[in-house]
Amino acid sequence: MLRLGGTQQRLLRQLLMSAGGCTVEDLCLRLKISHNAVRQHLTALMANGYAERAEAIATGGRPQTRYAITLTGRELFPRNYGAIAGALLNRLESHLGNEAVGDLLVELGSSVASAQLPLPPTQDEEGLVKALAERLDSLGYEALPARNAGEWQVEAFNCVFHALARQNPQVCKFDLAYMEAISGKKVSLTACILHGEHVCRFKIKSG
Repeated sequence: MLRLGGTQQRLLRQLLMSAGGCTVEDLCLRLKISHNAVRQHLTALMANGYAERAEAIATGGRPQTRYAITLTGRELFPRNYGAIAGALLNRLESHLGNEAVGDLLVELGSSVASAQLPLPPTQDEEGLVKALAERLDSLGYEALPARNAGEWQVEAFNCVFHALARQNPQVCKFDLAYMEAISGKKVSLTACILHGEHVCRFKIKSG
């Protein structure tokens, strides 16, 4: 959501709160901006898949085009998954034990990867690292390929499970299992935001 400008954020909130969608006129009145400005912002939001044209509501007069938020647009709003996930992990550990929960996180990482397309096959280490970084970036990790000490590595500047991992560092096992399953290679964590680094750094092991 923070990647959008302030007006687009307010516009999306209006669409979120309107069950039948909004007309351009509705949005002009609520946001106190011009018709042209509303149309420009709607065009940008629709181009990104955050808004769409909705079915017009019959009023007895000429039907007016209405706009609604999409499911993708709804996902821009904050979700507090961390609280319930943290409570769930704590309960699981109390019933199953620390080691069993770690194994479960590894299974989950592999399972999530198996439901996605694998990375394109390549014999080139650089190409594999770039493909993995691109996949992680699409998932919100803000990841980039980097060359450190003569080796290609993936650097992730956003720990997507940061709040959860602070409560239970075993969550990092999910990341590693996901990367190994999606790349078909062993992956090691060489730097971690949880340990005070500014980046999580992942090394793909050769062989």
